[in-house]
Amino acid sequence: MATSLSRTPSPSGSASPTPKEGAGDEILALSRGLALLRRVASSDGPVSNGELAEMTGIPKPTVSRITATLVGAGFLFQLPDSERFVLTASVLELSNGFLRNFDIRARARPFLIELAERTSLSVHLAARDRLDMVVIEAIRPRSAILVSRLEVGSRVDLARTAVGRAYVAALSDTERATLMAGLQAASGDDWPHIHARLAQSLDETRTLGFAIATGEWYAELNAIAAGFVGPSGERYAVNCGGAAHLCPRDWLIERAAPVLKECIERIVREIGGAPNQRLVD
Repeated sequence: MATSLSRTPSPSGSASPTPKEGAGDEILALSRGLALLRRVASSDGPVSNGELAEMTGIPKPTVSRITATLVGAGFLFQLPDSERFVLTASVLELSNGFLRNFDIRARARPFLIELAERTSLSVHLAARDRLDMVVIEAIRPRSAILVSRLEVGSRVDLARTAVGRAYVAALSDTERATLMAGLQAASGDDWPHIHARLAQSLDETRTLGFAIATGEWYAELNAIAAGFVGPSGERYAVNCGGAAHLCPRDWLIERAAPVLKECIERIVREIGGAPNQRLVD
C-alpha cells in the first residue's frame, strides 16, 4: 500500500470573496448561492447556516433562504434532526459534465502516464480556480513505493508549489499583475514574504524553463512543473514530484526535467498549444 506523503489543503477563504451588493437581485442571489456551495465543498464536515453566515459575511436569514433553495434543488442535503448541510451527488453531475467535455485530459493522459513511468514520480495536470490550482488529472506510477495522494479535484497552494509557479510563469504580464493583486489582498501581512519568494522562483523558472519547489508546500515533498498555453489561450501546468529523499533537487533538475519538458512538448503538439509561452498582451 502506498504511504501518504501529501495532503489536500483546504481552499483559502480569501479565494471566495463575498458577493457585493449593487448587482441585480437575481444575479446577487445566484452569486451568493454559488459562494455557499463553495464553502460547503471546502469544509471538513457538515456546516450550519450560522457557520456559513460567519464564513461568507452573508446575513444568516439570507443564508437560511439560500440553503433551503439549494436543498429543494437537490444540491444540498440537510442532515436529519440537524441544521447542518452537506453536498449531494447532484454536484458530481456538474463536475462530471466538466470532466467529460474537458478533452485535454484524454489528449494529455498518454503523455502524462509515460512521464510518470519514466520518472517514477506522481504526475498531475492542473488548472487555476481563483487563487488555487486544481488537479484535473492525476497519474501514479506503477513503480513508485511512495506517492502523493492528490486526486482529481484536489486544490493546492498557488504561490508555494511548483505547479502554481509554473502556471504563473505562463501568464502574460497583465494577467500576472492581476493575479498578484489578488494574492496580495488574500495574503495580508504575509504578502512581503510570499511575494519575495514567488518573484525569486519566477526568475528561476524563466532561467530553467520549469518551476521547482523543494519542501515549501509540504516538508517531505519535492516537485518540478512546467506550464503551457492551450489552443484557445487557456493555461495549464504539469507537475511531477515525490518524496524528497527519493528525488532531491539536483536529481529533479538533471533527470526529471528533460522528461517533463519532452512531455509538455508532446502535449502541445497534440492539442495545438504553446509550451511555457506567455501570450502577447
